[in-house]
Amino acid sequence: MTEIRSEIRFMLNGVETALSDVRADETLLDYLRLRRALRGTKEGCAEGDCGACTVLVGRLTPDGLIYESVNACIRFLGSVNGCHVVTVEHLKGQDGGLHPVQQAMVDFHGSQCGFCTPGFVMSLYALWMRRTDPTEADIEKALQGNLCRCTGYQPIVKAARAISSYGRVETDVLASERARVEATLNALKDGARVEIGQDGQRLVIPASVEDLAAVLEAEPEATIVAGSTDVGLWVTKFMREITPVVFIAHLDELHTVTETDGAVSVGACVSYTEAFSALSRRIPAFGPLIDRIGGEQVRNMGTIGGNIANGSPIGDTPPPLIALGATVTLRKGESRRTIALEDFFIDYGKQDRRPGEFVERIDVPVPGEGTHYAVYKLTKRRDEDITAALGAFHLTLAADGTVAAVRIAYGGMAATPKRATAVEAALAGKPWSSETVEAALDAYGKDFAPISDMRASADYRMLAARNLLRRFHLETTSGLPVQVSRYEAA
Repeated sequence: MTEIRSEIRFMLNGVETALSDVRADETLLDYLRLRRALRGTKEGCAEGDCGACTVLVGRLTPDGLIYESVNACIRFLGSVNGCHVVTVEHLKGQDGGLHPVQQAMVDFHGSQCGFCTPGFVMSLYALWMRRTDPTEADIEKALQGNLCRCTGYQPIVKAARAISSYGRVETDVLASERARVEATLNALKDGARVEIGQDGQRLVIPASVEDLAAVLEAEPEATIVAGSTDVGLWVTKFMREITPVVFIAHLDELHTVTETDGAVSVGACVSYTEAFSALSRRIPAFGPLIDRIGGEQVRNMGTIGGNIANGSPIGDTPPPLIALGATVTLRKGESRRTIALEDFFIDYGKQDRRPGEFVERIDVPVPGEGTHYAVYKLTKRRDEDITAALGAFHLTLAADGTVAAVRIAYGGMAATPKRATAVEAALAGKPWSSETVEAALDAYGKDFAPISDMRASADYRMLAARNLLRRFHLETTSGLPVQVSRYEAA
């Protein structure tokens, strides 16, 4: 029998905290600002774009305690159960004065109006703890999710390079209290399920994956929340009711990445950050793609399983995974079924996930030796932008240069992520030549009827989709390395 408690327990800065009055849709940002008066954490966009709300969340992993930058504006308070939340107010130098990150920002004039500054400080703090001598590329990547409207980024980049001249990570406040924090977080892992609230406002934090299966069998219509990078916006932008909520990001069993000779298996709660190493190494096209999914805070929170389960037609990972022939394993109670990922998406907002089922694992085949694989994401700006159209191509050529096998999938072109089966049929068995590609372009009209919206017109999407096939052909026949997932302005 699973023990049940009616409060969440976590650490806030240096203090252990227990709360029983937690709304299912209460954000971490609202709790910090409204209930704790920790107003260094700002609300700028309320959608995980600007980074003004950035805090660090420390969590225990099989590899020990790690701290990650997250967007407090779309992170739900219930999801920090068992974690250590660190706000800008917790930072200090060895002498009690400014922290090295803060002092560097002052000395290099990295702030003007100051609204965005605490978020920049926290993102740079997370980077500094990982890399004390970061390259400019490291700094730019760490700051993808932080926007400044007045200072300009050069002073901030200069400050980032200089942090280690103001102090050492080994003597930092989070280093000095690390053992105590780890001991506290381990003590909070009591193996209990958390249930808070009833009727219109209820949240559940399962004790294990087995407990999750039991919870969803009892409450099949519950909203499952992993990283909350989508569900957070349902609350902050669309004012949707999401209760009852079942939080799952803490479940270690769903954070596994397993590699075999021919595949990478990714647990449903593996974040983009966690998946990056294995996927970018085994499938190089995934590296540049993951680097363009939101900012660092979003990649630390968002999960591949959630990106799939949400079923958005502009989700970044389903088309590349479909092109590879990935499968998804769904679980209900003790029963599991595995289906082709492309079959999971039925229609707009409708997936083949039965009541009480949840995504447990995604199995991703690794492209074979000699095959060609590329992903192209089209957006209006380079970083932190939602896809206008995305194309993924997986090609195997026969010894005589004809198309032995081809899988092409797109996002942003239909109500779901979708394969271009008519285009594939027009290419199959033909010579991989510009003449074959040009002859296949008319087949796009059989596969897709894109819509116009704020991101791109229907005509642009159709033209871009065709041009991506042309581009893939040119890059695979030029003898030059395929330029995977490069930016193109929409």
